[in-house]
Amino acid sequence: MEVIIPISVLFILFVIGTPVAFCIFCSTLSYFMMSNQPMIILVQRLAGGLESVTLLAIPFFIMAGVFMNHTGISARLLKFCEVLTGHMNGGLAQVNVVLSTLMGGLSGSNIADAAMNSKLLVPQMVKRGYSASFSAAVTAAGSLITPIIPPGIAMIIYGYVNNVSIGRLFLAGIVPGTMLCLLMMGLVSIISQKRGYLPIREKRASCKEIFISAKDAILALLLPVIIIGGIRLGVFTPTEAGAVAVIYALILGLLIYRNMDVKKLWLATRESALGAANVLLIICVAVAFSKFLTWERIPQSLASWMTAVVDSPLTFLMLVNVALLILGMFLEGNAIMIVLAPLLAPIANSYGIDPIHFGIVFIFNGAIGTITPPLGTVMFTTCSITEVPIERFIKDVLPFWGLLLIELGLLTYIPTISTWLPNLIYGVAQ
Repeated sequence: MEVIIPISVLFILFVIGTPVAFCIFCSTLSYFMMSNQPMIILVQRLAGGLESVTLLAIPFFIMAGVFMNHTGISARLLKFCEVLTGHMNGGLAQVNVVLSTLMGGLSGSNIADAAMNSKLLVPQMVKRGYSASFSAAVTAAGSLITPIIPPGIAMIIYGYVNNVSIGRLFLAGIVPGTMLCLLMMGLVSIISQKRGYLPIREKRASCKEIFISAKDAILALLLPVIIIGGIRLGVFTPTEAGAVAVIYALILGLLIYRNMDVKKLWLATRESALGAANVLLIICVAVAFSKFLTWERIPQSLASWMTAVVDSPLTFLMLVNVALLILGMFLEGNAIMIVLAPLLAPIANSYGIDPIHFGIVFIFNGAIGTITPPLGTVMFTTCSITEVPIERFIKDVLPFWGLLLIELGLLTYIPTISTWLPNLIYGVAQ
């Protein structure tokens, strides 16, 4: 009863639309009210959930992404993407996908990426004859590249809650993220050809044009290289890399591009604080929630049941995928990760599944849920900004959803896609 009631409270509050952080907090509070645990322990767990130095990377990377947006980086990257892909079928939709891939290395947040492209590109796409629903679908689907492109916030959270190397996770996302970008560009080309969505350039850009546009964007494109290179060479930790990213963004905005003044700096800082508070509040309450699950031996019971029923790692991965896809329809991705990843990761380890491989599969599963009805966060963000009815959005996002499932299947059953690059750079984990 001490477990059933808190879990029931959690799902009831989710169903009636209560914000995720408050759902988890009320569920945890109900457990402490029913059990013999002193209430002071709840306070200690809430405070302790944010004590890790690793979590400092989250506000740092969020701030770096916001600062980059306010320095005019987005406009420079947009021009670079237009030069690269403007000659393809559905030129502006191709730009949308590539821009999401590049911005993923700056913002680290799929919601932030979807919101930016919804404001920046969707109006332009509609003016050029693209349907609003297709434009919104491309924007939302493209933003799902962001969580698996370093430095994705989801990777930092997953590494923190499961004690997995964040540097390895960053490297593990490069190949899957690039592969998803290319697959999505191919799908956009097929759909655009059928619908008559034309290129925005008459011919392929010359090497000179590419060089000129790359020169304007190169400082932004160097950021992920600096972050990953610095972590690998031991110059700084992932947390320190976040601080380096903020300083780098400030240097670009204040000294090099000179697009950031005191007013923009204040607005960017305020936006960063609000974004970080939203993520960290969920982490804070979810850590306390996972603690009471541990006290009640839920992880151990789940592991025992799973290993008794499922004898194959492939079957286990399939069941995890199905469960996470269903949960993603209703719950916020970071909350799912903080609550379930510590339960499932040890079971995956018992089956001999590489923790980096399982981490990428888990993170990408959570990303797919954000564009899945009825409660996908990226779906709602994109539709609210673009004013596209959800039913029209769902119709146009279905091909992309199918593509995402194909990518998920490849990541799930071909571990080398995720583990090859980390093993090459760091060596095979012992």
